[in-house]
Amino acid sequence: MRPATKIYGLIGRSVDYSYSPLIHNTAFEQLALPCLYSIFNIAEEQQVADALKGARALGIAGFSVTIPYKKTVVPLMDALSEEAQSIQAVNTIVNHEGTLVGHNTDIAGFAAPLLPHAKAIQGRPVAILGSGGASLAAIEAFRTLFLPSVITLFMRNPSNENQITDTAIKRCALADLKESRSAASAILRESAVVVNATPVGTLGRPDANLSPVPKGSGLLHDKQIIYDMVYNPLDTPLLIAAQKAGAATIPGMEMLLAQGAAAFRLWTGLEMPMDAVRSTLLGEIGTTAV
Repeated sequence: MRPATKIYGLIGRSVDYSYSPLIHNTAFEQLALPCLYSIFNIAEEQQVADALKGARALGIAGFSVTIPYKKTVVPLMDALSEEAQSIQAVNTIVNHEGTLVGHNTDIAGFAAPLLPHAKAIQGRPVAILGSGGASLAAIEAFRTLFLPSVITLFMRNPSNENQITDTAIKRCALADLKESRSAASAILRESAVVVNATPVGTLGRPDANLSPVPKGSGLLHDKQIIYDMVYNPLDTPLLIAAQKAGAATIPGMEMLLAQGAAAFRLWTGLEMPMDAVRSTLLGEIGTTAV
């Protein structure tokens, strides 16, 4: 008798574009696991609790969680990992026989491609553009693993504390990219790492051809690491500009794969077959990024 298929899925709103099904289903197939990963679009925040109640009843084995529900699901968990507790955001749920445990693999996923540069980052300033759930993971990774001298968080409206948790605010210097162009330019120029945690530059968006870093002489240079969380296209306008300036670059696909591998490990206890998954993902992105 064949074992029952375990169901996993992505909780989000209008996320049919996600590559998570491709990543996880490729891994399941490579390891011959009786598992299937799908997408669960939830239209309204108030429906999330009902969805998770149904997941318990149906025995759905686990979820990824993305925009805009990473914080919504936190109070609905039976338990939180240390990482999820620290930033009050969940991107991975494991269903242990009806007990839902929330984890955050974005922190480890963000950190993974930066670890080879850890010594170059320690004691130097870093900057993060954007104040969503992805920036929370970046803040925590920098704070706990890389020890920069200061983390500057560029927000659309730094006076709006609802944009990000109080804990995160206390760990950062806040700045408004639009308000003081000269001050912002100086911060960006001096940063060892500049992280784009906004969707600017994503394929298919009105701002797909734009960079979140304003144009300016010397803003990007060869003493920096430029990290773009956008993963489609592989070479975003920001990364292209950084490469021309001689900076080291990290594409968003690296974080996408690393956080997915960490979630896969939580669900299955196994290592994701990264070579096969990376090859499949690169092929798909290469096909769609036209």
